[in-house]
Amino acid sequence: MTTLLPTDCLAVIPARDECATVASVVAGVRAALGCRVLVVDDASTDGTGATARAAGADVLTLPIGLGAWGASQTGIRYARKHGFKSVLCLDADGQHMPDSLPLLFEARRQTNANVVIGTCFERLSLPKRIAWQYLRLLTGLRLRDFTSGLRLYDQQAMQVLAAPEASLLDFQDVGVLMLLAGKGMRITETPVPMQARKSGHSRVFASWAVVARYMFNTTILCISRVDLGTRAAEPAAASVKN
Repeated sequence: MTTLLPTDCLAVIPARDECATVASVVAGVRAALGCRVLVVDDASTDGTGATARAAGADVLTLPIGLGAWGASQTGIRYARKHGFKSVLCLDADGQHMPDSLPLLFEARRQTNANVVIGTCFERLSLPKRIAWQYLRLLTGLRLRDFTSGLRLYDQQAMQVLAAPEASLLDFQDVGVLMLLAGKGMRITETPVPMQARKSGHSRVFASWAVVARYMFNTTILCISRVDLGTRAAEPAAASVKN
């Protein structure tokens, strides 16, 4: 098994209009892992890129908004081009706590999974839990949280996600996970603490209309990929201690 070290990792932070929080997120990641940080500025209008650069991050600025997955994939392609062995994706809104980031590397060491998702099931509302139960039945993926943006990808997973096939995905969560599972990647979860986002709101769950579109698109996606065969996802990993 190849050991993934935080220093061989690129932390990728997709960000759109997150000027209020991105600097503290960048600083927290650098302090917790000591790795390089890349902020992919998704056509922000509030100075997010400049704020991230001042905090010590490398910054790629997209001329048009590609959404969270498009920005994340840009970061993954950058990581492959520059020889990084893993990518840690996290959100720019401050909900992912820096002290919890090493837990993903420990979970990977214990499970040898290609993908480790940081999960905080307690943060999910009742409607989300019902929706996730539906998605578990629909996809066959034995996961507890489908929308966590905190994920560690190894080189094999990076190769899958950097491919043109992955560019066609609308949402970064279910579509990405189904693609990875269909390519034989092993996926696991590890529990991590999270806090409420410090500003703004979720773009996926911004309104009931957006939620309805999300669930409709996900259902169509799942139906279109029923030939993927046995899913490779594993049950959530046991609690990983520091």
